[in-house]
Amino acid sequence: MDKLTLLLKPFHTIGIGVTFSPNLKANVFEASRLALLFQSKLILIHVGEESSEKTEKFKSLLAPFISQSLEYDIVFKTGAPVDVILSVSIEKKVDLLILGALKQENFYKYYVGSIARKITRQAKCSLLLLINPSIERMPCSHVVVNGLKDPRTEKTIASAFYVANCLGAEKITIVEEITQDKRTIKVDDDKSLRKANIVKERLKLRETSRVNNIIKNIPEDHTKDIVIKSQPIFGTKGYSIGHYAQIARADLLIMNAPSKMTFWDRLFPHDIEHILTELPTDVLIIQ
Repeated sequence: MDKLTLLLKPFHTIGIGVTFSPNLKANVFEASRLALLFQSKLILIHVGEESSEKTEKFKSLLAPFISQSLEYDIVFKTGAPVDVILSVSIEKKVDLLILGALKQENFYKYYVGSIARKITRQAKCSLLLLINPSIERMPCSHVVVNGLKDPRTEKTIASAFYVANCLGAEKITIVEEITQDKRTIKVDDDKSLRKANIVKERLKLRETSRVNNIIKNIPEDHTKDIVIKSQPIFGTKGYSIGHYAQIARADLLIMNAPSKMTFWDRLFPHDIEHILTELPTDVLIIQ
């Protein structure tokens, strides 16, 4: 697949794990709407034995979207939930996996890990964590996306514009997190304070210029009808952008997938782990 095709249509197949929980209808409706908006195939993944009763229940929920030409498949597979969802995602070549997630995990679940957290750490595809799935479509007006200096960021920002257009968003804010070590100047008088402020402004300009160069490579159809804001912020990666998304009342936060997720990363959280611990809004992680 060439780069332009990837920019124009990153999601061909959407998967979602479905159980007979109170959120079943809302989850199926959210996933079905997204599949239609992204012109993707939808895969319902159920951990358990197949039965005609289950199949009919799923089909009845899908009916309003099938009438709109939704392409779908229902997969039944027994086993451990994490293993089943991950294996089916690979088998069915899922590009985007949708997961229900807890808005705030307690200390025990932070270390032991919920199903959503475990899948997030192991998935090879992009992930959408829904904290408040809705039967009725809720508008998505403001999308916040990370703009940090990383080889994966160009793809993430391009995907953010694609998603924002499909969802009818009005505004994208690209947040460049600038860490403390990049602006470390000891401030002990007016002269050093002025110097620190100059360094800070230079960093902001440099980051904004880098992001603008990324935007120039995105198809104009995805950028022309949306307000674009560049927002450099200083602070801890992951935590800062999550806090910003919450304060800015973003409807969706889009992040790079983590490059690694080791045991030590779980003990000493950074980047995406800050987001997973206390989800500020729905979060899309681009792989």
